[in-house]
Amino acid sequence: MMNPKVIMVPYPAHGHVTPMLNLAFALTCHGLSPVVVMPDFIHRTMAHKTHITCISIPDGLDEETPRDFFSIEFAMENNMAVHLERLVREVDGGVAFMIVDLLASWALKVGDDCGVPVVGYWPVMFAAYQLIAAIPEMLSLGIISETGIPQNQGPIYLEYEQPPSSTQDLPWLIGNLASKKSRFRFWTRMLARTRSLSQILVNSFPKEYLVDLNSQNQSHKYSNITPIGPLTRHTIYRNHDFSKEDMHCLDWLDQQRERSVVYICFGTWVSPIGKTKVRNLAMALESSIHPFIWVLNPKWREGLPKGYIERVSNRGRVVSWAPQNEVLQHKAVGCYLTHCGWNSTIEAIQNKVKLLCYPIAGDQFVNCDYIVKIWQIGIKMDAFAEEDVHRSLVKVMEDIEMEKRLVKMNKRIFGMETSLMVTSNLTNFVNHHKKVNYDQTLRKES
Repeated sequence: MMNPKVIMVPYPAHGHVTPMLNLAFALTCHGLSPVVVMPDFIHRTMAHKTHITCISIPDGLDEETPRDFFSIEFAMENNMAVHLERLVREVDGGVAFMIVDLLASWALKVGDDCGVPVVGYWPVMFAAYQLIAAIPEMLSLGIISETGIPQNQGPIYLEYEQPPSSTQDLPWLIGNLASKKSRFRFWTRMLARTRSLSQILVNSFPKEYLVDLNSQNQSHKYSNITPIGPLTRHTIYRNHDFSKEDMHCLDWLDQQRERSVVYICFGTWVSPIGKTKVRNLAMALESSIHPFIWVLNPKWREGLPKGYIERVSNRGRVVSWAPQNEVLQHKAVGCYLTHCGWNSTIEAIQNKVKLLCYPIAGDQFVNCDYIVKIWQIGIKMDAFAEEDVHRSLVKVMEDIEMEKRLVKMNKRIFGMETSLMVTSNLTNFVNHHKKVNYDQTLRKES
């Protein structure tokens, strides 16, 4: 009998496709045949980096249209469903079930229309899911308006949350007022569509410093939640076709003192930082005593002072891309200045690298709260002025107690106990769906 086929639909952004590919690889180890579906524009940059089967579908947008949040949302809601449905119906041998990123909630209806069971996937920290799930509570308490706008400034105290978030850090509060309202509608629509899911896989470790999903008072509320992460250990999503620039970056690290280098990367989305902050950070790094590697897309280098890259070349590297996991593994790296994306956070913990936090949007503020206030494995930076950067670098580089907490955190997430729990959860999930698929096959044949 052929391995059951699973259609997997990530939200089309690098930070979502990567954990979906990690999950896909884990499923292949359990005897399933996953197929990850994504629009052309992201397929071109991601599919060649993995052995997982990836299929592209049209997004219906003109080539000239920038793929930002709003154009992607339009494409998902209006253009992509018909292509996904055709693919699902034409799969040889049929689709056993689908796994859909909650942010790609448009795909849930495709599964329903095709009669295929659908499982949700939350690719980031469980606490961020709880914050979104608390939107009705925030509305009833008057914390936010019907359009998602905070009604006061300050911390949000909810039933589940520790530590409290700020009303200014809610994940939809990006851009102008119209943008914030539009993003809020996106989240509320996602919440409404996903409430009926019988199971949601969460790329988060089973024992967060937040809530015990097995406790009596929480087991019913989150009965459909299955923690299965983080799945970085299963990943084969690594681009080993490094350019000379990338390899030189690793060679350069070999020449630096142990734990002396600052690694700076704000993920694939740096635009909200802007030219002024890029310039301020550049000046602060130049006047500091620490060597650094800064991953900065060429289109954002306009903020760099004239002649900057050449001027700092004896002590720093500004690169377009770096093999992040390999960099974080290197003994020369002492801290990581990050936007606090979940993938980056987990990679830092996996490699025991202390964090300097500068969250920008979305779940990054929740992650930062845990990094700084609960786990205490990093500190938050509020500005890129020279004094702020220098003070923060000294503080994080010299904090021995933070290193000890990071070692404990690493063991907590990647140790044997958690690994066994994750493996058990994933095995039970796969076995259940294999049995359901087998029973359905028998009924069709009879």
